[in-house]
Amino acid sequence: MSYQPDRPFTLYFVRHGVTEPNFRGFRCGGDLDIPLMDIRCDQAYLLAKQLEKMNLRIGVIVTGSLIRTRQTASIISGVVGNVPIEVEALFNERRLGQWNNRPIAETEELLKAKVTPPGGESEDEFAKRIATALDHLRPMLDRRPLLVSSKGVGRVLNGLLGGQDRMQVGNGEIVEFSVAREPAGMVLKVARPHQI
Repeated sequence: MSYQPDRPFTLYFVRHGVTEPNFRGFRCGGDLDIPLMDIRCDQAYLLAKQLEKMNLRIGVIVTGSLIRTRQTASIISGVVGNVPIEVEALFNERRLGQWNNRPIAETEELLKAKVTPPGGESEDEFAKRIATALDHLRPMLDRRPLLVSSKGVGRVLNGLLGGQDRMQVGNGEIVEFSVAREPAGMVLKVARPHQI
């Protein structure tokens, strides 16, 4: 499955700050709605200050509906000049059912093998949902959006846009997805902008 862009665009992606399960090395899917750890609100603030210094000319922040992504988006918006925030629940993390709060190492190979978590969402269902979310984002692409979401969303987004590797994104990490028109068609360039 892939996303067919109709024009060049730049989209920034940020993974939310650390939650308690993230800190402990446990799974935290989209069906587990928990806040950032208090100390990680500071992490989101430092990320926002980095984004401000990078002067990325972000015109809109899009976030999933989970509290951890909304908290991160709100902190960023306040620091970078009250950039408007749009909530799009389709950008929520993959639902992991019975794999929530289990050690990541225990389920990593199962996820790579595209096994569906009991009570969770299949990889195909998740990818289709993110593709639909990208369609909803299309009218905002000219505003250089910043998408605040979760690790799995970044991984699927990378694949849908034509990225080759199974992307890993750390909490508070910034990724730039730039789609350019070239003679062979639309081509994706992925960068991790310098973070101060």
